[in-house]
Amino acid sequence: MTDTAIEAAALAMSYRRRGHALRDCSFRLPAGRICAVVGPNGAGKSTLLALAAGLLRPTGGALTVLGTDPATAREHVAYVAQDKPLYPQLSIADTLRLGAELNPGRWDNGLAERVVREGGLDPKSRVRTLSGGQRTRVALALALGKRAELLLLDEPMADLDPLARHQLMGTLMAEAAEHGTTVVMSSHIVGELAESCDHLLLVSDGRVRLGGGIDDLVSAHALVTGRRPVDDLAPHTVVESRATGRGLVALIRPDGPIGEGWDVEEPSLEELLLSHLRSPEAPALLTPSTAVSEPAVTT
Repeated sequence: MTDTAIEAAALAMSYRRRGHALRDCSFRLPAGRICAVVGPNGAGKSTLLALAAGLLRPTGGALTVLGTDPATAREHVAYVAQDKPLYPQLSIADTLRLGAELNPGRWDNGLAERVVREGGLDPKSRVRTLSGGQRTRVALALALGKRAELLLLDEPMADLDPLARHQLMGTLMAEAAEHGTTVVMSSHIVGELAESCDHLLLVSDGRVRLGGGIDDLVSAHALVTGRRPVDDLAPHTVVESRATGRGLVALIRPDGPIGEGWDVEEPSLEELLLSHLRSPEAPALLTPSTAVSEPAVTT
């Protein structure tokens, strides 16, 4: 076992027609974390997960997964893509049987069948007859049944109704906690992330802009309000400032005590993310547990 699930150093991925998806992307994800990957559409989130799954090869930089290259680690990784690709002609039962055959010695059939059963699905139903949410449930059953050390989930809950999302997220979190599984999950549902995840990677313009434990990142910032000019916030790092009916509201990274005349509170995770997304020029922040100190092994 390694204490690092994923490590990237100056990771880059470019496509001939679309240009850069990732560039100079560096971070370390400690093992055992539940990590949210967030960012605007086209930021490189799906590319990052596909690279970690060993489905793409980077065009630059280095990437390791579970202490080795992604292709070698694939046996210990489960990946659910956004489109949940499954064989449409197979039944649900045949799909789970295929999962067992592809993962001998580690397949948990009881767990996979329970995830399907809790959705009220008929095992004889063919995949092509399932709704988007039902296909998601079958794809997650395959991923959980593999008993992987690392789960890579690209927008896994997007097409589920709120009740199914809550139930499946509970199953996912319980299994991860019991077995020490690292989960990396992209999502746009901020409330879901705050409740379920303990680590964050904010990806924007192909780079990691924020990385670290969610509590550490939130506590490194302050939301200040006052009827004073933004220049009075020096020497603090101002991520974003805007005028409101209450005066000036700013998200800052404090560098020492905050002067008088400012009301100070801790930002919510949503406020933190939105401020950084609206201010792409703000300096990146990676906490010590997430910053890369040694070069990763080149793939």
